[in-house]
Amino acid sequence: MNQTMEVCAANRTVKFYYEHSGKNISDHWRKRDYVVVTLGLTVCIIVILSNLLVMGAIFKNRRFHFPIYYLLANLALADFFSGISYLHLMFHTGPWTIKLSVQQWFVRQGLIDTSLTASVLNLLAVAVERHQTIFKMQLHSEMSTRRIFVIIVFIWLVAIILGLIPSMGWHCLCDLEQCSTMAPMYSRRYLVFWAILNLLTFTIMVVVYIRIFLYVRHKSKQMSQHTREVRHKETVVSLMKTVSMILGFFVICWTPGLVVLLLDGLDCEKCNVLRYEKYCLVLAECNSFVNAIIYSFRDKDMRKTFKEILCCMSNRSGNQGGTSEVYFNNTEHEKSKLHIARRRQQLNGTPLLHDTKESISACEGS
Repeated sequence: MNQTMEVCAANRTVKFYYEHSGKNISDHWRKRDYVVVTLGLTVCIIVILSNLLVMGAIFKNRRFHFPIYYLLANLALADFFSGISYLHLMFHTGPWTIKLSVQQWFVRQGLIDTSLTASVLNLLAVAVERHQTIFKMQLHSEMSTRRIFVIIVFIWLVAIILGLIPSMGWHCLCDLEQCSTMAPMYSRRYLVFWAILNLLTFTIMVVVYIRIFLYVRHKSKQMSQHTREVRHKETVVSLMKTVSMILGFFVICWTPGLVVLLLDGLDCEKCNVLRYEKYCLVLAECNSFVNAIIYSFRDKDMRKTFKEILCCMSNRSGNQGGTSEVYFNNTEHEKSKLHIARRRQQLNGTPLLHDTKESISACEGS
């Protein structure tokens, strides 16, 4: 936090900024608050577990060790981080909000901003990768793993920087007239900048995918009916449809929230942005587990790997009960062998027929 923020917010609390912007917070828990937090926590757990499953599947199956899937794994990581961010939000919302310090409030908002930016940049990287690959009628990009790693690191650096911008100075703590309604300590100018930047990125991605689809449609008519070419085309188109569905759901889930933020940034008093805030937030949160559902329905290999991981986990938990039985049988077997060895030692090492039979029966019994 910079010194300007500390000076401006020295004698002001989070409650002060909320009341000034007209966003009142209840100081006691209502039924509505309990419902929101309960549903929010449920969705957060689903988001975290589903994206862990996606990352595990891509790591486990070597068929997914290609640039496009590395980027999709990073998208799952961004969604996983989004689940963590919303989980943090659920424990710092409602009546808990007024107990936050100004610094804690900026951390709460910064986590959400960072996760969204990481998701947007990932989808943009996927769009560029698909454009580069499809126009060569290839299934996978020729980019090296090192380049993909550099792109992923760059994505997270930019996301973190954009998430920190408000706390580094682009806020309204020293200019109360510029405070927004939905985010009472964010400057309206920042909301306009952030919303337009993301909506512009959405537009670019949609245009890129439309161009790719038109190209694939044109190229498909020129391809021969050779079996290998037809199968290759079907695989390319199938992966393209999966990625497009991911982008489509992302745009559908996030566009309403960004439009409401833009209206708030433009100081639209008649728009009543607070009325739609919660719905937009829930819709955006749900997007973080949609991708796992898309993979399950669209990608057979991904669906198969999901089942393998889940079956492996269930088998491990089931085998824990049978371990003691195996250990017990092995212990009894060792005791039987020790007993026979002692008997033989007592008889000066001369095995009798009785001992031989005893040995055989003991081994069979074990």
